[in-house]
Amino acid sequence: MNIRDVKLEDSSQIAEIYNHYILNTHHTFETKPVEAAEMEERIKEVISDFPFLVAEEDGKIVGYAYAINFKLRQAYENTSEVSIYVDSDSKQKGIGTLLYDGLFEELEDLYVHAIVAGIALPNDPSIKFHEKLGFEKVAHFREIGYKLGRWIDVGYWELLPK
Repeated sequence: MNIRDVKLEDSSQIAEIYNHYILNTHHTFETKPVEAAEMEERIKEVISDFPFLVAEEDGKIVGYAYAINFKLRQAYENTSEVSIYVDSDSKQKGIGTLLYDGLFEELEDLYVHAIVAGIALPNDPSIKFHEKLGFEKVAHFREIGYKLGRWIDVGYWELLPK
């Protein structure tokens, strides 16, 4: 398993992983698949200021994680929101932990004080994963999104790295 910085040519494989979540889960609130070209633009936007890492195994991208600004106001400049997606066939192999470990190390170099993760609920595996890494639930929004024929809650978890 190799954790590395994203390359623009990874966009097609990343879009494939993400599109599975778009089409089959409530874990993202997007409802239409993302083309590789759109994903490439998103990657360019992220890497202009923040880390974007991929997990690669035998030449195949099996997961990715990245950080963005939590909010745009200046007082939030030391807070980042993180996202992570692992290929549905590669879960429970420690890939998420490796990705977040690398991401958090890079965020430390950027002087990020607080890390926030939003989780569409219910999602017990994601909650357990984030709490295992030290995240604590700090907010819960009821019925904030509508997807797959139902209203979905979103919780926010926060990590204050040491």
